[in-house]
Amino acid sequence: MPRIALPSLPVSGLFGLAKPSGPTSMSVINDVKILIAQSRLFVEVDKLEKSKGQKVKRKHTRGGVKIGQGGTLDPLADGVLVVGVGKGTKKLSEFLDCTKEYITTCLLGCETDTYDSEGARIRTAPWKHVTREKVESALAQFSGEIQQTPPIFSALKMDGRPLYEYARKGIPLPRPIESRKVTVHALELVDWKGTDHQYRWPEKVFSEEEKKAMEIALKGAEGDVSVKDDLDAGAEVDVPTAFILKMKVSGGTYVRSIVHDLARSLGSAGHVVTLSRSRQGRFALDPTEDVDLGCVPWEVFHRASIDPGDADEEGWTEWEREVISRLDVMNT
Repeated sequence: MPRIALPSLPVSGLFGLAKPSGPTSMSVINDVKILIAQSRLFVEVDKLEKSKGQKVKRKHTRGGVKIGQGGTLDPLADGVLVVGVGKGTKKLSEFLDCTKEYITTCLLGCETDTYDSEGARIRTAPWKHVTREKVESALAQFSGEIQQTPPIFSALKMDGRPLYEYARKGIPLPRPIESRKVTVHALELVDWKGTDHQYRWPEKVFSEEEKKAMEIALKGAEGDVSVKDDLDAGAEVDVPTAFILKMKVSGGTYVRSIVHDLARSLGSAGHVVTLSRSRQGRFALDPTEDVDLGCVPWEVFHRASIDPGDADEEGWTEWEREVISRLDVMNT
């Protein structure tokens, strides 16, 4: 095994982590921090000696190692999560506005409050008229510089109140949700699943009271709004159509909104059932450029959290060597 060349220890830097679908980004970061706080790669040896036997605190405290992430992923999403350690945390803001790439699966016929499969059904609509050719033809209107309106069920605030609070409590919006300019550099349909898949609409359904509250909230800014199903009786027993999109977008782009708006433009409804961030800046799941850096699989950290394993001849455990091989070291 080749020797690892590093500047003087400990180091600061950035590395990519391949987050799995399921846990929150914060829980992933907290689990990784426990390992980082006990590694001579990032912590001075004398401090490690003093902290032996002490429980590592999950939250950053004065004097502890700094760790953060450069753009959160929803629990549903998997893929690139950029992690900064030490002085690397000062570079994380660069990854909020950088170009990102995603692969997402759209399931037609149903809208949810969160625009993805984690939410509840709020509206159903016909989907059988939607063909691959119609989807491909519609993609052009969602490419280039576009105006995008964030979903009402989001944490964005209006007059100090989260948008989702207006929707859930039936409080009229004081004004329309402000759209934002984003850039979709590339958007393509890469796989037409049709009905050959295991995805289904969420079982949880908005009650009539919840729909009414949402209508009241939107009515305050958009006039008469109706949230109702538009599906033929018996159609729910059929398997809905699904397809996969690949996109390259600017920072601040809502992938779920692209799927939602695309489905509506096709005279249907749709939501995200899978979402993977395949690239964030120079960090990628499948590096293709010389400057690209790959991501450490989550399984590596999970194994280390149970048993770090034996160290190699240089004193590095498996997880440390995996991080070093993908680490962008910050100059001090």
